Amino acid sequence: MIREEKTMLNFTVGPVMSDEEVRKIGGEQVPYFRTPEFSAVMLENEKLMKKFAKAGEDARVVFITGSGTASMEAAVMNVFDETDKVLVVNGGSFGHRFVELCQIHDVPYEEITLETGKALTKEQLDAYDGKGFTGFLVNVHETSTGVHYDINMISEFCKRNGIFLVVDAISSFLADEFDMAELGVQVMITGSQKALACPPGVSVIVLSGEAVQRVESRNVKCMYLNLKSALKNGERGQTPFTPAVGTLRQINARLKEIEAAGGVESETQKIAALAQDFREKIKDLPFEIVSNSMSNAVTPLHPLNVSAYQVFTTLKDEYGIWVCPNGGELADKIFRVGHIGALTKEDNTTLVNALRDMQKRGLL
Repeated sequence: MIREEKTMLNFTVGPVMSDEEVRKIGGEQVPYFRTPEFSAVMLENEKLMKKFAKAGEDARVVFITGSGTASMEAAVMNVFDETDKVLVVNGGSFGHRFVELCQIHDVPYEEITLETGKALTKEQLDAYDGKGFTGFLVNVHETSTGVHYDINMISEFCKRNGIFLVVDAISSFLADEFDMAELGVQVMITGSQKALACPPGVSVIVLSGEAVQRVESRNVKCMYLNLKSALKNGERGQTPFTPAVGTLRQINARLKEIEAAGGVESETQKIAALAQDFREKIKDLPFEIVSNSMSNAVTPLHPLNVSAYQVFTTLKDEYGIWVCPNGGELADKIFRVGHIGALTKEDNTTLVNALRDMQKRGLL
């Protein structure tokens, strides 16, 4: 049962496995980018990102060469300031990151702190009605705990309170249904290394027309993450500074591939089917699913008999399979299995067979 080949099977939540076309582009020489040809690639990337996010016609897209955290910081510093009062959902390490960004950039905030694995409830949110909040920050899928928040409930709260809504959809974009315009989301953030299934290094910010106006009305004291500059350059399909040219070409190929296969709905259905298949196959194994509101992107598991980190290590070292470990106080309690990237139901079976073999060996 123990795998001997060197190619790892990757069930993490990023970076994930890429398909053959994306990998092929990664092996090519990186072209010069101040050209009409690269501008055309970037304008097509913007068009398809707007379509898949279901953003309004007046929406714009910025591609940041930097991880998702770079775009989280860019969003906070370009749309909020010391005159705002922002409500932050803190249900794990990524929610806490938004809290830290508000602190760094002197944005007044309050946080809703949630128990590990617990979703935000209507009762918790309703307590903040009519309290003068101007902004809302949420990681719609708190990847660290595998909790997917009710974005429709959050949207309704923001609409009735006139609140500017910023959503980190880094790990849920393409994996879960999301209609930016209908939800009234002003800013959506995602990354290249999740369901887009490209190498890490690029993050994407989709801004509504209202968000664009807000960005253009502010003077941000930052060069690299100044979205006003990025938007201006983006009008001609360019970026202010040298971008991750190769990765942006890979994103282009991947977006066109998704479009040709039926668009965002088809991609979401595929990921949902993989998640459901895996969850069915592990029903008789000694795990507890620790989230009470899951995304299609990941299944968070608590082993009932052994350390979660030991499961991660054994799968990696003895079976050639990566799952996603947790850090900090959750390291021994929870590991996560991703369902994004170039995975199949047969890959699910390979992982489940490895877990069954571990069980026979007394390692589960």
